[in-house]
Amino acid sequence: MRKINEIFYSLQGEGFHTGTPAVFVRFSGCNLKCPFCDTRHEEGTQMTDEAILAEVQKYPARMVILTGGEPSLWIDGTLVDLLHRAGKYICIETNGTRPLPEGIDWVTCSPKEGGVLKLVRMDEVKVVYEGQDLTPYEQLPAAHFFLQPCSCQNTAETVACVLAHPRWRLSLQTHKLIDIQ
Repeated sequence: MRKINEIFYSLQGEGFHTGTPAVFVRFSGCNLKCPFCDTRHEEGTQMTDEAILAEVQKYPARMVILTGGEPSLWIDGTLVDLLHRAGKYICIETNGTRPLPEGIDWVTCSPKEGGVLKLVRMDEVKVVYEGQDLTPYEQLPAAHFFLQPCSCQNTAETVACVLAHPRWRLSLQTHKLIDIQ
C-alpha cells in the first residue's frame, strides 16, 4: 500500500518537460519540512499498485510523474516495473535525500538546503530560488539546471540570478500562471 495525495492529468508546468501532458501521482508525506511546500502531507488514501495503475491508465499520456511530498518514501522497483509494463515513461521529482529504485526514466532532483543528497543519477536539477548560493548545486551530476522563483514571488531576482549564472535556465510554474492543476 502506498499513501497517495492525488492522481491527476495535466501539463507538466516546470523544468525540462514543461508543457508535456502527464499523469501526476502525488504521494503524501515528506522527510523534509520546506516552508514553501504546497502539498498537504496529512491527507492521502492508501492505494495498492494495481489501483494506482488503474487510475493512471484512465488518461492517454505516456508520461507519469511521481511527485509529492517525497515519492522516494513510497516507491520501489515493483511499482516502477508495473508502470513500465504498462508502457509508461516514468519521471520523478525528488529532494534527493533517499536512494531511488532502478529503472526510472527521468530524475529531477530538487535539493533543499540542509538535505544530504543520496542520488547517484539525476537528469535535471531544479532549485527553488530564495537567494541562496548556487555553487554547491552546480557540482551535481546533471545535464540540465533550472532555477525557479519561490511560489512565483521573486521572479525578478530569479531572472537576475539566471542572467548572472548562464548555466542555469529559468523555470516558471506555468501551471500556476495559466491556472491549471
